[in-house]
Order: sequence, then C-alpha cells, then structure tokens
Amino acid sequence: MPSDRPNIVFILIDDMGWTDLGCFGSSFYETPRIDALRERGMAFTDGYAACPVCSPTRASVLTGQYPARVGITNFIAGNAWGRLMGVPYFKQLPAHHTTFASMLKDAGYATWHVGKWHVGEKLRPTDFGFDVNVAGNGWGMPMNGFFSPWGNSELDEEPDGYHLTDKLTDESVKLIEQHDPADGPFCLHLCHYAVHTPIEAPEPLVEKYRRKAADLGLDKVDAIEQGEPIEALHKKGLHVQRRRIQSDPAYAAMVEHLDTNVGRVLDALEAAGQADNTLVIFTSDNGGLSTQEGSPTCNAPLKEGKGWVEEGGNRVPLIAAWPGHIAPGSSTAEPVTSTDFFPTFLEAAGLPLRPDLHCDGQSLVPLMEGRGEPDRPAIFWHYPHYSNQGGTPACALRTRTHKLIRWFEDDRLALYDLQNDPGELHDLIDDAPVLAGELNQMLNDWMRSIEAVIPLPNPDFDAMWDGDTEAPNEIGRWPDGSDALAGVYPGIPGGDH
Repeated sequence: MPSDRPNIVFILIDDMGWTDLGCFGSSFYETPRIDALRERGMAFTDGYAACPVCSPTRASVLTGQYPARVGITNFIAGNAWGRLMGVPYFKQLPAHHTTFASMLKDAGYATWHVGKWHVGEKLRPTDFGFDVNVAGNGWGMPMNGFFSPWGNSELDEEPDGYHLTDKLTDESVKLIEQHDPADGPFCLHLCHYAVHTPIEAPEPLVEKYRRKAADLGLDKVDAIEQGEPIEALHKKGLHVQRRRIQSDPAYAAMVEHLDTNVGRVLDALEAAGQADNTLVIFTSDNGGLSTQEGSPTCNAPLKEGKGWVEEGGNRVPLIAAWPGHIAPGSSTAEPVTSTDFFPTFLEAAGLPLRPDLHCDGQSLVPLMEGRGEPDRPAIFWHYPHYSNQGGTPACALRTRTHKLIRWFEDDRLALYDLQNDPGELHDLIDDAPVLAGELNQMLNDWMRSIEAVIPLPNPDFDAMWDGDTEAPNEIGRWPDGSDALAGVYPGIPGGDH
C-alpha cells in the first residue's frame, strides 16, 4: 500500500440542521472553527442524510446502503402507530454487513469509533471493524444528560459537571496524539451526541447568547408557532410546534461549544503533523429539531425538520476538506447522500471500490477533485413511520432538479422544483402531471427493488384515538409489553426482527 494514504476523520453530528452553521446561513449561532474548515475545503449545499432520524442514517453511513435495504428504517427502537400500523425493522445492524471500518482495517488502517453508536445494543463498533470503541452503545442520546456522571459503560467518568462533548473530544485528541504514523493511517469515526436533546451547554455560553438574543431583540419575538395536531397515537393531544427563527440561547451555546471542540480535533491533527494528509468530513445524521420536543432550532428557508421527509428533515450541512485534493472555498450543488461516504473512503484510501457492498453509494472523490459527478437518476428516502416530531409515514426521491414526496396515509403526492424552490412552497403536482407520473413510477420501481416494507392500514385507529381500545406505545408494544406487530405483516417477523 502507498505510504501517503490519507487519514480519515469523519465527524457526524446529531440533529444539526442545514442552517445551523455560520457558513450555511446562521446569523445567530457562531461557528468560527467549522466555518474555517469550510474555507479550507468544499461545501455541499445539497448534502442529504439517508433518513430524517438517526439510526437509519448511521446504518447507511456504515454500510453504503439505503436504510430500507439494510432493514433499519426508524430510530431504534421507536415504532409508533396512527392511521397506519407500525412497520417492522431490525433493532440491530445485522452482523453480516461489511462496514467501511472493516475494509479500512483490513487495509492497515487503525480504526476508532468515538461517541454515539445507536445501531444496536448487542453488537458494538468493535463487532463491525473498529479497533477502539469509546462511548458507543445502544443509546440514542445521553440518558443522564450531557454533564457527568454519564453512566455510560463504554466511557470513563470525569468529575461531576464535565461536559460530554469535551470528553469525546479529549478521547479523540488522545487517539490522534498517541498514534504513530509509521504504523499506517487512521480512521476516526467521531459521532458526537450533540446537538441532540437534552439541550445542555456550559452556562457562561448560554448567558452569552441570552445577551445576544436581547441585543438583537429576539427575546421579544414569539419564536414558536403552534401547528396541526400530531397524528401519532402516542402523541395524542399534542400539536406541532414550529420554530420560526433561530433564537434559543441554550441551543446556540451548544452549537458554539461543539464548534470549539471540532476545532480542538483539527488542532490535534495540525500538532501531529497530519493536517495535510487527512480527509476531514463534517455532516449531520438528520435535519434540525424544529417542530417538537422543545423545537430548539429553525431550518428556514427549508420546510420542517427532524422526523419529516421534507427538506428540513433530510438536507444537512456537509463539508469536506482534503489538502491537495479539494480546492479551498469550493462548493457544489450536486445532490449527495449518506450512502456515498463508504465508497468515498475506499477511493480516498486507494482501495478498489466494492459496489457489491456499498451498492447504493457512489464515491465523492471525483466530485471533490473536480473530475466528475455521481451518475445516478435520483436519491431516495423510505421512512414508513410516524415520527416523534409530527412527521407521518412517507417516501421520496430527488433528481438534480425535482423532488417527489408520497405520503402513505392517503397516497398523496407533492412535486417541487428544488432548484428554484428549496423551501418547497409551490407544489407542482397539478402543473407537471407527466413528470410527477414518471418520478412516481421511478419511486415505485425503487421500493420494489429493495423490498421496502409499506405500512398497512390500522383497522382500529378510530377506537384507539377515542380511547375505546388500547393503543401501542412509542416503541410498538401493547400495555402488557408484548409486540404489537407479531404476525401482522405476512411473511415478515414482528417488531423485533
């Protein structure tokens, strides 16, 4: 293998919205270190997560396959019901999958996972090709909060009050500092729990943004607008709460604190003499939380956020920097998605591509180097679930110019010209029926090809909504704890399959 193979640092943020960075349009949050990373590299203005919630996207990054093909289509272990029944999916990344970490490890890379895992409790990062696992378990969020003690069996404790984002960065920096380049390159899979709830940041930073909000008059603005009732049965009585502006001081503090820690990792690369030989990719697992659960951020001009198939749920910040390969300050509007990272890492490492493994991804190296663009008709989403944030079961596709959404409750379609209408304000379904039909057929063909599970009608919805019949809880269980999907989908095991 060539001695100049690059190190790879992949930084995956939890719930960061498309406009949560200064370099992606925020005028309230301050992110100087990530903004500087963008100036050193390329901004992907049309970068997407493979799902509007976390576990499916994380599985797609690891495998190079769409979540529906992997069989993980919702955050583990949510499975709410509404007018449609819940849909069975794997609660653990199946052991047979070969991940990018396994491929890099076999090629001589040191492979490190630091932070959130959330693609299963029984099998951990070290079962999928990572030499090191720091903090990766089945948790989808810091169960005891961001300030220690964390109670995470995969993470050493610090004195009470130490912030988790600082700790994960400490561990990442330590790995970089202790690595001997003579032993070969490394791959750091750094998956921060921030900026997921609970929204917790050091108090001096929170106070800074309280003052900033007051100086800008944002504390006088009613930022939250109540919307329609949420249709998931476990959220009965609650309404969508849409944040219209970025003004939450605690969330802003959390973003800046994260930015500082990203800077610490970049500084460690510089101090180790590895900055010029490292591909750094920064992105998010889904869009910002903007419609429920405190609605701490706003994704405007994009519509909706986490838990929705609209742009605010899937479009995410994406930055790549690689000295000598990516032109500083460059950008691209080519649509790319989470499945593309696996083949990108292989090509960057000088390894043969493995389309038999990363069958839904395409290497971004030619795009980053200005040599070409991915050759595919569209990118796809299949999210057949009710989200905790108000989204309903849906699927979608995006071509370079247009996006088609289909909602499973009533098979309603919407068509948008994203080049001219990224906010999805103007539905063209009645103006372009031929195009809509073609894209709908493409979506049908894709779902059949990956054997996507389509949600079935809930025959007891009215009785459940009225309280005359018990309804399953958020994770698809009856009050006695039994699986509400057992035997429901012919030929498919129940909710724990």
